[in-house]
Amino acid sequence: MKGNIKELEKRKEAARLGGGEERIQKQHAKGKLTARERIDILIDEGTFEELDTLVEHRAVDFGMEEQKIPGDGVVTGYGKINGRLVYVFSQDFTVFGGSLSETHAEKICKVMDHAMQNGAPLIGLNDSGGARIQEGVVSLGGYAEVFKRNVLASGVVPQISLVMGPCAGGAVYSPAMTDFIFMVEDSSYMFVTGPDVVKTVTHEEVSAEELGGASTHSKKSGVADLTFENDTEALLMTREFMSFLPQNNREKPPVIENQDPMDREETSLDTLVPQDPAKPYDMKEVIHKLGDEGEFFEIQPNYAQNIVIGFIRLNGTTVGVVGNQPMVLAGCLDIDSSIKAARFVRFCDAFNVPLLTLVDVPGFMPGTSQEHGGIIKHGAKLLFAYAEATVPKVTLITRKAYGGAYDVMSSKHIRGDVNFAWPSAEIAVMGPKGAVEIIFRKDIGDEQKIQKRTEEYREKFANPFIAASRGFIDDVILPHRSREKLCRSFDMLKDKQQTNPWRKHDNIPL
Repeated sequence: MKGNIKELEKRKEAARLGGGEERIQKQHAKGKLTARERIDILIDEGTFEELDTLVEHRAVDFGMEEQKIPGDGVVTGYGKINGRLVYVFSQDFTVFGGSLSETHAEKICKVMDHAMQNGAPLIGLNDSGGARIQEGVVSLGGYAEVFKRNVLASGVVPQISLVMGPCAGGAVYSPAMTDFIFMVEDSSYMFVTGPDVVKTVTHEEVSAEELGGASTHSKKSGVADLTFENDTEALLMTREFMSFLPQNNREKPPVIENQDPMDREETSLDTLVPQDPAKPYDMKEVIHKLGDEGEFFEIQPNYAQNIVIGFIRLNGTTVGVVGNQPMVLAGCLDIDSSIKAARFVRFCDAFNVPLLTLVDVPGFMPGTSQEHGGIIKHGAKLLFAYAEATVPKVTLITRKAYGGAYDVMSSKHIRGDVNFAWPSAEIAVMGPKGAVEIIFRKDIGDEQKIQKRTEEYREKFANPFIAASRGFIDDVILPHRSREKLCRSFDMLKDKQQTNPWRKHDNIPL
């Protein structure tokens, strides 16, 4: 018995040390924490329970039988964040470069299975050189087992990926199938083929950072949802982020007590929208002033900035926000913004998060690049996502809602539950000037006549009253009372039950 206890202590100490002090120091020298240090920050103190601490790889080729480290390059287990259960795996770059072996994959799959069976979120801390080459196709099979579970868990439990080091080749597809990807600046990267392969095949010279760094994926590709300066910030913000999410698809989001009155008036909103319809204003200001205590957790802030997405709380309850941003491209919908918002809407619908849509949209972005890039199909993704969603949906039109974009942005016609407009709202097929130049084409050239017709059109159509008279708008509200109206609406809708026709799955226009 004593001998076994000593052996146990020895093996557990070896597992805690991972690749050894020298490699730990190298990890620290790169500004990176170790796998266990990351878990210590992420998980509530004293709650982490490790699984498979003593697992070792089974490889015998290329001298691998002489190189065995307990844990095999990944720390797995469960614990609590803000008092709520989560499952986590944290790849250890100090052990074989965090490479994925058969047993490494089995450990990850075990916690994924637990997450599914017990209805709790899964958080993956990725820091790996990829498949373990010494194990060949066995390691590739391990990746496929992980991928399969990512797919089966999608829409069942929230899946969050933190990329905190290299993530290349087939390894990128697991994070890609999770709900959110967070990256660390200057120390993480993701790409399917690395700089050397790119140079060989296409003769392009590019660094790992330029090819797949955090900046590239948060601004250009849209692969990353958020980036952070260092490991600690990424982990602490993930803790905050988790406070907005439900545990699984059968639960509602958590309700957080706050001191912000539901009927708080925000008089500054009355003068926020400029008199000149061509002048922009910041939709984020509206979001901050509506949410509890001004809090707004924005997602993808540096990508497709003509649309804003993220989470706020109204009366303590999580609400997903989608808002057109007049400060960028006048708030037009284009390919990137449609995809960005559609994915977010579908996440919220999958996990019972009510949706607030703030509308100031002059239409879809014109141009050959957009048409040739497939704006028809990509714009339809957002339309499809809203029409399919059965969670409570409240819409507020602050200014422009023109053409097909009016329909797409959670209009009454695609099952918006409560639709409000400010008095500044303009709900029409198109803007007054464009409409007049089509209707009164024969008057083009006579500026006086065109101006007069434009004013007539604006007076008759560029307002919320025709839509309200048809019941397409439930109420025209004063901006300063918006918070109260929204809170009351979501409270009224909290027990909403709506189902879609039975089908194996839909066929969203991918």
